[in-house]
Amino acid sequence: SADYDAEVVNVGIGGERTDQAVKRLVRDVIAEGPTIVTIMYGTNDSYVDKGGTDSRISNDQYRTFLTQIVQQLRQAGIHPVLMTEPRWADNAVNGIGEDPNIRLEKFLDSCRDVAGELDVPLVDHYAIWSKAREQGQVIFDWTTDSCHPNAEGHAVMTDAIFPVVKAELDKILDRE
Repeated sequence: SADYDAEVVNVGIGGERTDQAVKRLVRDVIAEGPTIVTIMYGTNDSYVDKGGTDSRISNDQYRTFLTQIVQQLRQAGIHPVLMTEPRWADNAVNGIGEDPNIRLEKFLDSCRDVAGELDVPLVDHYAIWSKAREQGQVIFDWTTDSCHPNAEGHAVMTDAIFPVVKAELDKILDRE
């Protein structure tokens, strides 16, 4: 396999939603002139806070903002790669005491739809983590707190991301 001289820059912000990402996309991402951008939102968008009754933003808003992110990146000549979020561990509850995966799954269906409609490569972490869970993996063991990946969780995610980004890079560099 060919070697790649690549720099990986993380400009993600913990707790951020897609509506907030759109506001800083030009300044924090497009201005840096990346070749490929991986985009992973949904957990914070879909979450219900204590005292709340609905997700932080609606699924329709999420879909709209995710679409805007993809379109703005493409207009700037940047190649987007969408990613679903990993699933929450089985012991997790949101602010109204329900399994946060219930709402998250609907948002991630929208992410998959956007990827299909706009022909964007997709890394489906949620599906990978769900399959591992079905095969006996305790998802909590891949996290620090039932949600955020620990070193092992990040390694699982990296193994999923790398081939998709490599294929996209090969296309761009005409190495197919």
